[in-house]
Amino acid sequence: MKALFLIADGFEDVQFFAPYYRLREEGVTVTVACAADHQPATGLHGYTVEPDMPIPELNPSEYDVLVIPGGRSPERLRLREEAVDLARTFAQDGTLIAAVGHGPQLLSSAGALDGKSLTCDPGIRDDMRVVAAAYRDEAVVVDGPLITARGNDELPEFCQQLVAALGIGAH
Repeated sequence: MKALFLIADGFEDVQFFAPYYRLREEGVTVTVACAADHQPATGLHGYTVEPDMPIPELNPSEYDVLVIPGGRSPERLRLREEAVDLARTFAQDGTLIAAVGHGPQLLSSAGALDGKSLTCDPGIRDDMRVVAAAYRDEAVVVDGPLITARGNDELPEFCQQLVAALGIGAH
């Protein structure tokens, strides 16, 4: 089982580390890709994360899930065509995607939210409605292979849904 985390500077530290360690706890192999090739990404609270590989070297078919933490990272990622293409490929292939807070911004740029039910940080809910997503004011929303969460307070339920969707962990 393999997970891919996609981040850039300004990622929300807790939204990265909670699912990162939860998946590793379950034996999932986790790969971190950053927008800046071979440069560490710095979170909103000062934590730095070293990437495992640059985005252009990734093969989406090798992964079981794409995780997109929020913060300012998704806004930066959506400006990188290789990140948008990667997210689009995951969505088109029907691979599991898990996004927290502002994470759906990247999926919006990838054209992957039309008709999808989701939740997100309230600050971008109108942006999600503009791309024809069905915003729901709920903690966590699962719509097929898409799992979304509002923010940090929802991380325990988000991680539970993520682990369940992958068919791993204690049930």
